[in-house]
Amino acid sequence: MSVEARKRALRYLFQRVIDPLGYKFSPDGELVDFLLEQEVLLEQKYGIPYCPCQGLTHRREEDMKIVCPCIPFHREHFDYMKRCWCGLYVHKDVTDPEKLRQIPLREFRSVKYAG
Repeated sequence: MSVEARKRALRYLFQRVIDPLGYKFSPDGELVDFLLEQEVLLEQKYGIPYCPCQGLTHRREEDMKIVCPCIPFHREHFDYMKRCWCGLYVHKDVTDPEKLRQIPLREFRSVKYAG
């Protein structure tokens, strides 16, 4: 299967997962295209479409938490940011993802447990 065909297939499959979770693909089409291509390349190399912006630990249990879409494994953190870590997915109400920032897990935890 070509990279383009696999990107289309992943997009279709991922849409079925993220929609019920309250997410959509980022409106930044270039970013979406780039990240899906990176996932296809990771899938070709490792057999699984890992998140392209999170490093593999090569410990299966940990790495399975970054198989795209990894929203269910990081739901509270991503809901707080209104996006997933790489920005491929954003909350459905987001119109300008450029205003959203990555919030390190350590910072998120300090806010979460401060209240």
